[in-house]
Amino acid sequence: MLATITTPRIMLIGAGAVAEIVDVMAKLACSKPLLVSDPYMRDSGKTGHITEVLDTADIPWQLFADTVPEPTDDVVIRGAEIINQGDFDCVIALGGGSPIDTAKAMTLLAHGGGSIRDYKVPHQANESGLPVIAIPTTAGTGSEVTKVTVITDKASDEKMLIMGLGCLPAAAIVDYELTFSVPYRTSADTGIDSLTHAIEAYVSAKHNPYTDTLALSAMGLIALNIRSACNEPSNKAAREAMMLAATQAGMAFSNASVCLVHGMSRPIGAFFHVAHGLSNAMLLPLVTAFSAEAAMERYAECAQAMGLVKPGSDTAAAVKRLLAELRQLNIDLKVPSPKEYGIDKEEYFSLLNTMAEQALASGSPNNNPKVPTVDEMVTLYKDAWDT
Repeated sequence: MLATITTPRIMLIGAGAVAEIVDVMAKLACSKPLLVSDPYMRDSGKTGHITEVLDTADIPWQLFADTVPEPTDDVVIRGAEIINQGDFDCVIALGGGSPIDTAKAMTLLAHGGGSIRDYKVPHQANESGLPVIAIPTTAGTGSEVTKVTVITDKASDEKMLIMGLGCLPAAAIVDYELTFSVPYRTSADTGIDSLTHAIEAYVSAKHNPYTDTLALSAMGLIALNIRSACNEPSNKAAREAMMLAATQAGMAFSNASVCLVHGMSRPIGAFFHVAHGLSNAMLLPLVTAFSAEAAMERYAECAQAMGLVKPGSDTAAAVKRLLAELRQLNIDLKVPSPKEYGIDKEEYFSLLNTMAEQALASGSPNNNPKVPTVDEMVTLYKDAWDT
């Protein structure tokens, strides 16, 4: 198998890495940044992690902090206009997956014009706009190292998957110290998101030896540390491990693709405004159980990587243990079902076919070990309602 691997040109990983932002910009020949973040990061003063370093170096900057959870096309349009009206040579994206995804889409649209819908798959968004320096503040999405962004079309409530080299950040600065103040719910949801990335990359039809190594490492780190990172927010070792795992899992799925969990979770997020990591968590145990029969050995190896069984254990027993752990993890981290989350039942069930069709159109389900029909996805959505 021929594997095509893409990663940011520069990656800094470790405590205090964010202080090196000026050096990273210099290596990219950049000196006029637009900082993209969100209202919380701005109002809490956390953008100061970047602006204070820039000020010390006498580097002028402008802040665009209007990004929203689960990025939308209207925000991307406003951001692209700011890029085109200003004199910028790079974009610094600071925050969770939403600011980073928004920044990626902004640079695409500012460079290529048209509508953001023009860039959705199957189009390959390889056009390069301003270089993006991605600085994640959550251990989950992996967006800092991926060639993927997901933007919601507000007119249709469709989460559009956009992929290509134009979405790949030029640099990633991964500093786990930025995650110490992340709330419990965000830590839990983004942590399970990372686990989903790793498992799906490993069982994807597009997996390869490079992504396998990253995915297995990420699974092991997450299994050992996710509960501690959530329950002991100042636990440095756990936070560092989760941040590393998120980046590894991001590189794994960016180069192997995700599968059915992601395909089905996007419509839940778009129609009911459920955070991406949480919608993945709602579906992970159920969809893994549906998929397992088609890739028993691969899922058994996931169980081994997570330390759930010893190498050489019976395959069926290992998969059973994996499924039990995924269910228990959701219990331990208080992941609600769609019903418990408060989604309107009538609306949810009225959209089953639409959600299944949108999931299939994204392409992700086609990478799954067991490729589902629309009817099978409808059944899975029904089963997920109060599971």
